[in-house]
Amino acid sequence: MHYHMGVQRKPRLKQENETRSEEHMSKVDEITRESWILGAFPEWGTWLNEEIDQEVVEKGTFAMWWIGCTGLWIKTENDTNISIDLWFGNGKRTKKTKEMAPFHQMRNMTGGRMTQPNLRAAPIVYDPFAVTKVDAVLSTHYHNDHIDPFYAAAVLKNCEGDVPFIGPAKSVEKWLSYGVPKERCVTVKPGDVIKVKDTEIIVVDSFDRTCLVTNDVDVKGVCPNDMDEKAVNYIIKTPAGSVYHSGDSHYSTYYAKHGKDYDIDVALGSYGENPVGNQDKMTSVDILRMAEALKCKVVIPFHYDVWTNFKADPQEIMMLYNYKKDVLQYQFHPFIWDVGGKYVWPTDKDKFQFHYRRGFEDCFTDEPNVPFRSIL
Repeated sequence: MHYHMGVQRKPRLKQENETRSEEHMSKVDEITRESWILGAFPEWGTWLNEEIDQEVVEKGTFAMWWIGCTGLWIKTENDTNISIDLWFGNGKRTKKTKEMAPFHQMRNMTGGRMTQPNLRAAPIVYDPFAVTKVDAVLSTHYHNDHIDPFYAAAVLKNCEGDVPFIGPAKSVEKWLSYGVPKERCVTVKPGDVIKVKDTEIIVVDSFDRTCLVTNDVDVKGVCPNDMDEKAVNYIIKTPAGSVYHSGDSHYSTYYAKHGKDYDIDVALGSYGENPVGNQDKMTSVDILRMAEALKCKVVIPFHYDVWTNFKADPQEIMMLYNYKKDVLQYQFHPFIWDVGGKYVWPTDKDKFQFHYRRGFEDCFTDEPNVPFRSIL
């Protein structure tokens, strides 16, 4: 028998697979949890930051963007930029903690003990550390999903040195605890009016009863009298129209007073599906009653996007609106928005629902790279 004693060669396919495997292993070895987080979050990167920065607002209009929860960015025709309730945190991240803190507002409100399953359901669409310009930072109240340390730090580092942080006393306390200089903070209460470039910020009453019972002591039998220190609503009066930001307010008949005192074009209300035993968000009925009382032209629900345990379908508002609009002769209509979306007043005043830009406007600029046209 004869044996061939030459050099043995691996099959080419096997060699290629091993080389490819070594390349993949090298990449895998470099990947860490930190690199994943930096590569994937915030989910929109700086896309929305760039959109807002580049937006040229036409005369006679104002533009606004929903940043998530009750976060709102307003930009006027004279490039005044107002941010309200921007927040870039999250909710529950582990099941290890079994009970709410002893005086958590939800424990105070419901008498329940179990940790609530409020996971963040909406993406973070704005990069706080990429903020380049803002003229005023507003907070309606001091609950953690309406005020943000990351955004505060970024504004202090990236923006002009005189940008004010405007909010009720408790919000100012929280900003000071973050390290925002005292001279940058402006404490407001209902009745105050602050001018920021071409825009008036009118401070009005809040009806956030959850905030009212937020305490770190037992308050059974004690009548609270510090709402104005804890929470406020805002009317943002631009040269082109006004926005009513209700923060986390519940429904109140006093909305009718605000509707009589101020000319409101667009109103935003915190909407959600309240779990049994809890009353924290306005219902579809409340949203319509608020709009009617405020005499606004458009009402936009928000806050329903963010907490998994309060998620609600805004189409319920539309369904009820269509059922009642004729018999009650509503002079307003709802607009259903999406997080990260833009709304321009009065350009979009007749729209009922938002849709993200669909793209491909430049289709057929070039001849498609396909084998034959009949495939199209």
